[in-house]
Amino acid sequence: MTHVHAFTDDALGELDAVALAEAVKAGRVTGSEVVDAAIARTESVNPALGGLACQAFDQARAKVSERGRDGGFFAGVPTFIKDCVGVAGLPTKSGSDAWVPHRPAADSKCTRLYLASGLISLGKTQMPELGLAGTAEHPRLGAVRNPWHTEYTAGGSSSGSAALVAAGAVPIAHGNDGGGSVRLPASCTGLVGLKPSRGRLPLDDRARIPVHLLVNGVLTRSVRDTAAFYREIERDWRHPTLPPIGDVKHPGRQRLRIGVVTRSDKRECSPEVRELTMKTASLLEQLGHRVDHVEKLPIPSTVTDDFVLYWALLARWQVKGIQRAFGDTFDRNRLTNLTRGLDHYARHNLHRLPAAILRLRAVRRRTARFFEGYDVVLSPTTADATPRLGCPGPTADAAHIIDRGISWNAFAPLANITGEPAISLPLAETANGMPIGMMLSADLGREALLLELALELEEARPFTRIADG
Repeated sequence: MTHVHAFTDDALGELDAVALAEAVKAGRVTGSEVVDAAIARTESVNPALGGLACQAFDQARAKVSERGRDGGFFAGVPTFIKDCVGVAGLPTKSGSDAWVPHRPAADSKCTRLYLASGLISLGKTQMPELGLAGTAEHPRLGAVRNPWHTEYTAGGSSSGSAALVAAGAVPIAHGNDGGGSVRLPASCTGLVGLKPSRGRLPLDDRARIPVHLLVNGVLTRSVRDTAAFYREIERDWRHPTLPPIGDVKHPGRQRLRIGVVTRSDKRECSPEVRELTMKTASLLEQLGHRVDHVEKLPIPSTVTDDFVLYWALLARWQVKGIQRAFGDTFDRNRLTNLTRGLDHYARHNLHRLPAAILRLRAVRRRTARFFEGYDVVLSPTTADATPRLGCPGPTADAAHIIDRGISWNAFAPLANITGEPAISLPLAETANGMPIGMMLSADLGREALLLELALELEEARPFTRIADG
């Protein structure tokens, strides 16, 4: 299996974001040297991966020269922004070619907060259309490929961010997660992907919708990079009611009550994935945690069906919003089969939505009671191994794409429904050598606990690096 990566003996080396920030501050390397190396790496791997939506290399070089070493903790560290939030001067295509996008004059609120830590954006990363799929495969824009094996998906919807971080172009990149969109690509590409609690980071458009699924986050190669990112964010913005994450640098001392789940409301995960999950459970036991197998979480059997219907409603709202904003250039016929299929499904099932929304809102009460008896839930991030591209492809019937997607992504959406935090860690590999994530979930506001446990697991079972292959 041939890996696609750019790790080499340049200014980035194999450093994570924290080590790179420390090197810049110490003067061992300049921010300009780091940014130039990241640009060269991106140009090297992107033709094979398709992770870049649009580049801002000249702007990045100018910004890093302007900021110097004193622009925040991550000063001089290169990054990418997912192509669904506004970045000054760059179009927001959201993985589509169905309209002609505007170029905003200023960064969005999300982008400003993200870059306030000193990160230097090199551009925007590719994603599936409107973030609606777990894989970025577009009939005209092409696919985002997995650097571990380019015949496989990089997951989604933060597809390009994951591919470029895993390949070593940058050590950290923006993503967001409405149904697994940080955790799925983290699982597919061997990264750390934390979906924080609902409201942990502000959204650009806090629309009044019945259930808020979406949260912003990052993809990284080390747990400490993720922890440092949230620490730095909290210096500029903190949720008024959630407990702060704080400065998590070491594993926790408390031994935890951990429930192991290998079945969603719809299905048991594959035998191979179940075996890998139980190996992680055994590791947790060896570390002194109390581990119990939980037959099934106390959630209704309608959860997945209700989520898909609500997801379709969100797709419909997005399509209608784009039509209003870009009416003259919007071409509905250029939307993907999945987007049009979800829109159609929502339009013809509006009568079912009120009951589905009420059931989704009630799920949090059930999981809150469950977490009175457990600190953490361990499950696989996905129910099956990472799929090859084209299984099914973007030209398949929408119903087939949806059915395959929810079967593979059987575990991640629950945390979006409840608002609880969950983190995918690259703790396992399937028989074909592809990474697969193990997911830890906790009660609302307990990201610090997850990060402490993640640090402990990373120390006990160091993550496999793509450069090792």
